Amino acid sequence: MPKREAIIPASRTALYDKHRYSAAIRSGDLLFVSGQVGSRDDGSPEPDFEAQVRLAFQRLRDVLEAAGCGFDDIVDVTTFHTDPEAQLETVMAVRSECVGAPPYPNWTAVGVTWLAGFAFEIKVVARIPDAA
Repeated sequence: MPKREAIIPASRTALYDKHRYSAAIRSGDLLFVSGQVGSRDDGSPEPDFEAQVRLAFQRLRDVLEAAGCGFDDIVDVTTFHTDPEAQLETVMAVRSECVGAPPYPNWTAVGVTWLAGFAFEIKVVARIPDAA
């Protein structure tokens, strides 16, 4: 069984240490990314919803790149929304800027009532290219 390896972008190490979890775990050729939110550098929520979503996707990009992958390597997406009906159009617009050509990853969107002050969160599973 492959040993798990923590993946944390260098710019966010203190934040992950403070909250005692990893941005992602690499196990073999799979990368399991923790939920990414639109947090400012100090960890506080970005108040503008579209900017928060864009920042969450940027945080996701940073984690993927730290593991040697990108958006094209994602196989599974789960998003969490505090108001799905009002937010979905904005999320889909930002997502379409990041996600490449078909085949698209599978995607599950979940409505929730609480995200620790955030309105959107995204977590993924990706396959790490050339992981041996």
